[in-house]
Amino acid sequence: MEGVSAVMWQWFLKGGPVMWPLLLCSVIAAAVMLERLVFWIQEQRSQHAELIHKLLHLTERGLIDEALAAAKGTQDAIVRILVNGLSHHHFSLEGALEVAVHAELKRMKRYLGVLDTIITVAPLLGIFGTVTGILVAFGALEGRIPDPKIVASGIAQAVITTVAGLAIAIPTVVAYNYFCARVEDAASRMSTHITNFQILYQKGKANHVGETSLV
Repeated sequence: MEGVSAVMWQWFLKGGPVMWPLLLCSVIAAAVMLERLVFWIQEQRSQHAELIHKLLHLTERGLIDEALAAAKGTQDAIVRILVNGLSHHHFSLEGALEVAVHAELKRMKRYLGVLDTIITVAPLLGIFGTVTGILVAFGALEGRIPDPKIVASGIAQAVITTVAGLAIAIPTVVAYNYFCARVEDAASRMSTHITNFQILYQKGKANHVGETSLV
C-alpha cells in the first residue's frame, strides 16, 4: 500500500503545479457528492406516504386543525409544504405553497452549482497543464543539445494533468446528473401532491360552507 502511495505521489509531482488546484477540485467534488448522497438517503428515509394520504383525507373533510396536528414534527418535505399551505390558508394558500416549494427545491439543489463548476473547471485545468507541459518540452528542444529528461518531464506533465482533469470531471458529471434527476423526480412528486391537495382543499372548503349554511 505504501508503495502504491509513493508511486501516486511521484505521478502527482510530475504533473506540475496545476495538480494542486486539480487536487482541490477533487476534494471539493468528493465532499459535495458525499454530502448530497447522505442528504438524499435521509430524504428517502423521511418520506411518509401514509401521513401524506392522511393529511389529504383530513383536508378533504375540512379538518384543517386536525391535519396540522397530525403532521406536527414531520421531516417529510411534501408534508412540510402542505402544512405551510394549511397554516396560511386564510391569507394565500397558493402563495404559501409556492414559497414552501421554492425553499424545499433550494435545499435539494444545494451545492449542485459547485459540482457544475468543477465539471467545467477540472478539464480546463487539465488542458492548461497540457499546454504548459508542451511548452516545457518545446523549451528543452530549442537548445543545441536537447535535454531528454526535461522533454520527458514536459510530456509527462501534459499527459498527467489531462488524465487528472478527466478523472475528476467524469465521476463528477455522473453524480451531478444523478442528483439533478433526483431533484426533478422530487419536483414532480411535489407538483402531483400539491395539485391533489388544492383540489381536496377546495372540496373540503365547499363541504364546510355547505354544512355551515345548513346549520
